[in-house]
Order: sequence, then structure tokens, then C-alpha cells
Amino acid sequence: MSAKVHMHMHVSDLAKSREFYEKFLGEGPVKVKTGYAKFLPAWAPVNLALSHGGAAARGTVDHVGIQVESVETVMAQLARVKAAGLPVTEEMGVNCCHANQDKFWVTDPDGVEWEVYHLNYDLEDETQAPVAKVPKGLQLAKNTSCCSS
Repeated sequence: MSAKVHMHMHVSDLAKSREFYEKFLGEGPVKVKTGYAKFLPAWAPVNLALSHGGAAARGTVDHVGIQVESVETVMAQLARVKAAGLPVTEEMGVNCCHANQDKFWVTDPDGVEWEVYHLNYDLEDETQAPVAKVPKGLQLAKNTSCCSS
């Protein structure tokens, strides 16, 4: 078994969140109990547990990201997520967080933003960064901001 980051999230509506994560992650949970669902997607290094309700958040998560090994993986996951009917925001060839990235974003029913991205190259000096080539047929998202949708 490869290493995975474990995240446990309290959600307001477990059924809605389960449906969202099944579409986003592309597979169903590996464990379902009353008030609980656990996902171990084959394509992403995450162990995601969802629990209904619970205590208020103890901190603030800006967003969660899954870094993948290639632009082709970003595009394959983007096509799959769009086919599942989830709204996405695409950002291809964007300079964000001191790097050039190809990515897309989705937002879960409780407002948690997820990005799936490939780091194309680090930016040493953002003022002199080369212009990234955007794949034919894709456009940069308008009004994008760094590290959030």
C-alpha cells in the first residue's frame, strides 16, 4: 500500500457529500457505516473519511489539492469529473503559488474547494516567467486568483 494523506471531515449532509465525492473521486466508498463513509481512490493519494455532523471546525482549510504526475492525468480526471456532472473551474497554464500549473477546481456541498493539478515548472522570478502554452481548445479561467477558485 502506498502512502496516503488521511483527511477526516465533518459534513452537514452525508448523503449529499457521499454523492459528490463518488462523482469527484470516481468511485464509491470502501467503508460505509451509520453516519460515516471512507474513500480510498486509486488515482489519488488520499484516505478521506466523512462523518455526519460533529463538533464545529477547529481550524480553517483554505482548499485541498491533489498533485498528479502529468497534464494528461489532469485532463483525464477533468473529463471524468465533467462527465459525472460536477461543475468545474478550469485553469490551464496559470501562474499560482510561485509555479506554473494546469488544474481544475470543484467545490463540495459544504464549500470545501478541491484542486487537481500538475506543477509544470517553478517560477524563480514571476516578473520574468515564460508565458505558458495553453493546450489547443482550452482557455485560461477569467478572474482567477492564486491558490483558490
